[in-house]
Amino acid sequence: MSFNHYFNNKGQASNLLLVTNKFERPPMGGRQMLCKLNHDALYHIYGRRLTLLEVEKKPFRCLFDIMYGFRVYIDGVNAGFINSVINAIKFNKIDCIFVDGSNFGEIVKCVKKIFPNIYVLTFFHNVEARFFWGSLRQSMTCQSLAVLYVNYLAEKKSTKFSDKVICLNNRDSQLLGKIYGRSATHISEIALHDTLPPNFQSLVIHSQQRYILFVGGDFYANRVGITWFVKNVASKIAGKVCIVGKGLERYKDELEIVDNVQVLGAVDSLAEWYLNAQFVIAPIFDGSGMKTKVAEALMHGKKVIGTAEAFSGYEEVADRAGVVCNAADEFIRAIADTNKMDLADFAQDLRYIYEKKYSFEAAKERFMNILDFKS
Repeated sequence: MSFNHYFNNKGQASNLLLVTNKFERPPMGGRQMLCKLNHDALYHIYGRRLTLLEVEKKPFRCLFDIMYGFRVYIDGVNAGFINSVINAIKFNKIDCIFVDGSNFGEIVKCVKKIFPNIYVLTFFHNVEARFFWGSLRQSMTCQSLAVLYVNYLAEKKSTKFSDKVICLNNRDSQLLGKIYGRSATHISEIALHDTLPPNFQSLVIHSQQRYILFVGGDFYANRVGITWFVKNVASKIAGKVCIVGKGLERYKDELEIVDNVQVLGAVDSLAEWYLNAQFVIAPIFDGSGMKTKVAEALMHGKKVIGTAEAFSGYEEVADRAGVVCNAADEFIRAIADTNKMDLADFAQDLRYIYEKKYSFEAAKERFMNILDFKS
């Protein structure tokens, strides 16, 4: 199906509706950051022809919420919100809708049933079925199983009823094909707004002893990964390991079992911690999508030593961005080799990779191609 989104079939400038999670201000976490960037890129393309509808996420709290979820009313989506979507389409003369999340499959299905000529694009941050399967394996509860199942149902509808399916990497696209029988139509890698301060060089403390940095929020893959690293690698390497990320301070007693490990948790200036690090580690063994911390490290001109999972979606640049390790002895050897290098405080070649592939401008260009947008 061919569709030019600059003009509709009547020769009029087309209007885009964006459905996304309610924005946190400032956005916290990789998914929120990417949602905000997607919005800003689309607004840069469409301007006032973009209509925004935000879904306020409501986590499962009780049995009733779970039962409600089996109607695929999850993450704040309900009959009232779907009605708001329908009204927004009519009022704003929408001919294209960008759904930012495969968990909004009930919206996708309803829009295509009521407005079959409206073009629907869905952006998959993860393969949610795979993501929640990993979560279930860490916490075998009835609630975890129910969350997995209702996300599977929602994602199945997104895959079936969307005109274009956008994934972050080929791994997720292939997994969609295995689970739902349809792969992605387009790949658009992760991208981040540039948060490198203009005076970043003044934040570098040259006399300070460098440390090894781990950055990640409190979710299962980060907890499992950094716990594994502390138990199997930290005591066998030279250098201090600093663990930064909102919520990780809860695990201070569990992680500070080795003298060279320090848990900071949430920090005021993430840029300062990146800039004064020797390099970044990403011992992540499970998940879906792409890992924000790798692009973030590249933004700050830092090398990454991480697992194949951490570099999923970054395969094209992995040999330039850092070192791929999957076992403890590989991490120990890679860190020892890197410690011998005279690494620059800020590696411009790594920063260039970010600018070329994972920046706002890179994402905007990809969206213009996906949307068949002609200026």
